[in-house]
Amino acid sequence: LWPWLLASSGLSALVQLVTLPFFPDSPSYLLIQKGNEEACRKAIRRLWGEGDHQAEIDDIMKEKVAMTSTKTLRVLEVIKERSLRWQLYILMTVMTTLQLCGINAIYFYSFEVFHTAKFEEYLIPYVSLGVGLCECLSSILCSTLIDRFGRKVLLFGGYTLMCSVLALLTMTLSLQHQFFWMHYFSVILIFLFVIFYGIGP
Repeated sequence: LWPWLLASSGLSALVQLVTLPFFPDSPSYLLIQKGNEEACRKAIRRLWGEGDHQAEIDDIMKEKVAMTSTKTLRVLEVIKERSLRWQLYILMTVMTTLQLCGINAIYFYSFEVFHTAKFEEYLIPYVSLGVGLCECLSSILCSTLIDRFGRKVLLFGGYTLMCSVLALLTMTLSLQHQFFWMHYFSVILIFLFVIFYGIGP
């Protein structure tokens, strides 16, 4: 079953490969990069239907003017630029915490936790698949929540809840040989961690 499951990801790639030529190019790409206003208007009509879209074209033109007046900085220039210092710090912090948040450890050890929880051997791959499905669904949920609460709240809330879950998971794994129900609590915590990861970071 697993070879078929892994091969199924190629199906979506094949669908994209077949359908992509029929999609119009981005209007901003056609106008800003290619300088082709007629192709831009045609793409807008295909995307949004017939009508007066001059306001959208004017917005793209403003973006083009802003881009031409903006100097492109190299990596060292970005690091030395004082006005970009805080943005750089925030970006580095978010990227570092994303790498060190523990999601890889959760995926690596989840099989062992499921095995210790006395799941049948043939069920463990499906439970692991459920973990991945939880991340996918929570990422979709995040796209709806981000407009309501904002990125800052989701990041802070996600990391706070993930830290709490990891602390509880450490406790349940330490006590799993003393209380039989701790195994199942650990499994629930793994699912919660993945959900909070998908919603937050």
